[in-house]
Amino acid sequence: MTTSDFIKHQGKIERIDKQRIFVRIEQQAACQDCHAGAVCMASDKKDKVIEINEFSGSFTLQEKVIVSVRQSTGLFAAFLAYIMPLVFVIIAIIAGIYASGSEVIGGLIGLSVLFPYYFILYLLRDKMKKKIIFSLSKIPDYSIINNRN
Repeated sequence: MTTSDFIKHQGKIERIDKQRIFVRIEQQAACQDCHAGAVCMASDKKDKVIEINEFSGSFTLQEKVIVSVRQSTGLFAAFLAYIMPLVFVIIAIIAGIYASGSEVIGGLIGLSVLFPYYFILYLLRDKMKKKIIFSLSKIPDYSIINNRN
């Protein structure tokens, strides 16, 4: 596996719990060049807080770190967040129009499908945390290497 198989963002540790670290990631200019940028939620906003299960205890508050996730995992998350709901909405609209004969009712049925879908995702969030795994790494301190000269 190469480093290009991962989506990486620089961030700063905002909070540390017993076995979790909360990192605020900052949008970088590299997000614009990433081929997954169109579906990656990290490129939607300026800052996001990511929860990471970390057991080493070797990180400190306000430390700058790199948050990584496999590209395949990022695409899976985008599939669940965008593609699946779109498919369900389209199917529900078509079924609603066919059953009622009204485009308005079909549209309302299509939109109403989103509430249970996202509620089910919310209920399955703990299972999703096991599938969508973020990793945390320290940013190398190049100043130490440069000062040896």
